[in-house]
This record gives sequence, C-alpha cells and structure tokens, in this order.
Amino acid sequence: MGSVSRNIVVVAATAVFLAAVTAAALMLGASSVSLPELATWLFGGDVSATARNILENVRVPRVLAALLAGAALACSGALIQACLDNPLASPNVIGVNSGAGLAVLLAASLVPGALWLTPLAAFAGALATALIIFALSLGKGLSRLTVVLAGIAITTVFGAGMNTILIVDPDAYIGSSTFLVGGLSGVLMRDLVWPAAYIAVGLAAALAGAAKLNILSLGDEAAHSLGVNVRAVRLGMLAVAAVLAGAAVSFAGLIGFVGLVVPHLMRFFVGHDNRWVVPASALAGAAFVVGCDLLARVLFAPYELPVGILLAFIGGPFFIYLILKNKGGGLD
Repeated sequence: MGSVSRNIVVVAATAVFLAAVTAAALMLGASSVSLPELATWLFGGDVSATARNILENVRVPRVLAALLAGAALACSGALIQACLDNPLASPNVIGVNSGAGLAVLLAASLVPGALWLTPLAAFAGALATALIIFALSLGKGLSRLTVVLAGIAITTVFGAGMNTILIVDPDAYIGSSTFLVGGLSGVLMRDLVWPAAYIAVGLAAALAGAAKLNILSLGDEAAHSLGVNVRAVRLGMLAVAAVLAGAAVSFAGLIGFVGLVVPHLMRFFVGHDNRWVVPASALAGAAFVVGCDLLARVLFAPYELPVGILLAFIGGPFFIYLILKNKGGGLD
C-alpha cells in the first residue's frame, strides 16, 4: 500500500473512531441515554423530556467543547513543533496556554461579563508568548531543550500572575479552580460561539499553510531558494497556533499535553508531511480529548475528575520520554 493510500486509511479510521467516541460521550454519564434515543434525537424525532434535556443542556455543549478544544490544541501543537523544529514544543510546554490563561483572567477582572472579549484576550496572550518563544529560538547556540526550559520558566511566571489575580479579585473568574487545571464541566453553548469561529478560521489557515511548513523542513536556505519567506511563514503559522490555543483556553482552561502527544502519534502513522499531519492531528486531538473527558466522567463516578488532570497523568510521562529520546534532536 502506497503512503498516500495508507494515510487516507489512517485519516478515515481516525474519523470513524472520532464518531464512535463522540457517540459514546453523548450516551454515557451519570444518567445514560440509549443508542436508539440518541439516533432518534439526532434525526429530529420525539424522545423523552429527560433524554432531550440531558442531551441538549449537558452532553452536547460539553462534547462540542471537547471536540473543539482537542482539535485546536492538537493542531496548534503540530504547527508549533513544525515552526520551531522542536519535538518538545507544545502550547502548554512553551507557555502559550499560560499566556492565554493570564490574559483571560485579566480580561475577566477588568471587564467582567464581556464574553466576546475572552477569546480575543486569550489570543493576544497566546500570541505574545509565542512571539517571545520565537525570538528566543532565533538565538545562536541555544539548544531546543533550552528553548523549552525558557517556556517552562515563562509558564511559572504567568502561573504566578494568574494566582495573584485570583487572590486579589477572587470573583474574577467563576470556576477558576477548574480553569487552572483544565476542565469542561459547566460549559454552555453561548461560551462556544466566538471560540468556535476562531477555531474554524484557525484550522482552515493551518490546512492552507501546511505545504509551506513542509518546505521549511528542508532548511532555511533551501526554503529561501524556493521563494519562501521563512520568517513570514513561521510568524504566520505561530499566529495561527496562538489563535487555536487561545480559543481553546478561553473555554476549556489550561488543558495540557494534547498538543504534545497527538502530533507525535500522528507522525508515527502518517509520516512527516504536514498536509497529512495537520488534519490527522485535528481529528485525533478531538477524539483524544472527548475520550479522556468521558473517562474522567465515568471512572470515578459519582465524582468527576477534571479532564486536565487525566491528561497530565498521560502527558507528563510522555514528555519525559521525549526528552530522553531526542536530547535536542529534530522531529522524528
């Protein structure tokens, strides 16, 4: 089987798995909805008031939030890793998520109740952090691990800033404890309108720019000789990554490691062609977060674990594995 045929099969299988885990997430929970009820509801038929209330007011907003956050963070991670040629980079590792989170809490404290401002503030914070990391990555003699360590330091400083805001203004953000670890409980449809628009635009831009990221992988001199403005492409794709990560943080909080784990997994299956890595990562990231959120809801029932905690248990060991494996090497 050729590489293109194999990649088509991988993407199709990922899409089927995404559909299956989404259906499971809609059905399972503290109160279950049967498959016939779900199918009837999807096609506009009559279901019980209880099932309709569970689906429309609880499950659909939460599952949609998981889909959006997973696709956005995984795609953002794929873009950041390609732009920086750094396998250890991801939105949470280099501080992009924390920058977005700090901006969200600042906006909530200074302009309370302005829902439309939240994704804009998250994007601004994420972009500012991405630009700082990009500037650091240009320094001569700096290893990729040094750049990651700088990102971790930035994350620590921004985390202190977020905690300071919450101490000075405890009412700045309702559900701030869940926000700081990353969680999807209590997400409403109105919370997703603006972020969904930003994520849709960001995913489209990522797909459009994937081919140029392939050229960057040839090296700066080769890319220049092919007529590519290397710095403009890198800055543009980092801005897209910031849009995606910031939009996800605005409603899902500081969910981590999705952008680290998923792109590596997809490169194992589809190779290094970003025209395949980007869409495959978006699909797999959506399935990953939906599946982890489902597990977080049912594993400890009737108690619920914020999905960010479960992702940290998965992502932390994977991050250590990558550090030991790469030791400053490029994407592999």
